[in-house]
Order: sequence, then C-alpha cells, then structure tokens
Amino acid sequence: MGYDVHITRRENWWDEQGPGISSQEWEAVVAADPDLVMFPMPEGGWLVEPRWIAELVTSPEAAEIGGALDWRAGRITAKWPCDVLLAKMCQVAKTLGARVQGDDGEYYDA
Repeated sequence: MGYDVHITRRENWWDEQGPGISSQEWEAVVAADPDLVMFPMPEGGWLVEPRWIAELVTSPEAAEIGGALDWRAGRITAKWPCDVLLAKMCQVAKTLGARVQGDDGEYYDA
C-alpha cells in the first residue's frame, strides 16, 4: 500500500459519479508533453479495465523512484509522487481542467 495522489475532475477522487478523464484525453496530453512517455498496459489478467501508464522521463529524481502516472477509472494516479512529479501533475491537471487531490482529500496547487 502507499499514499496516492490523483488528478480528477470529480468533487472527490473517490466519487463514482461525475466527470471523468477519458483515455483519449490522457493520451493526447501525454503525446503533447515531451516530459512524458506512454506505456499501454495489456488488457486481461488481473486488470479490470485497460490502464495507461506514463512515466516522467526528464527528471532523474522521478525516474529513480518510478515516477509514473496511471490512468484508470476516469482519473490519473501516482503513488508517493516526488515534488517534481507532483508539479507535473498540477500542470497536467490544469491542461485537463481538473485538480490534484491526495488520498485524504487535500488539494495541491502548482
């Protein structure tokens, strides 16, 4: 287990209802951002739905701790993001018209 931080458009990241972020929107953001590289995860197995992982490749600090952003269920999540990845999450959230929220409900600004 760990502490997750989420990019979401919903009132709270855990809400099941409300506007989500589509995989197409996520793919477009990653394609337009030279700091991010997309790695599609295969369907099936233990995965309930397709997932798309993007890694922050321009930051040695983020790469060292596995600076990945995971799209699923209409939100984007990072586990224990470093400061560099958290700043990138705020930038991505702004692009998507979303916000960054921690597991405990706190919000982050750039």
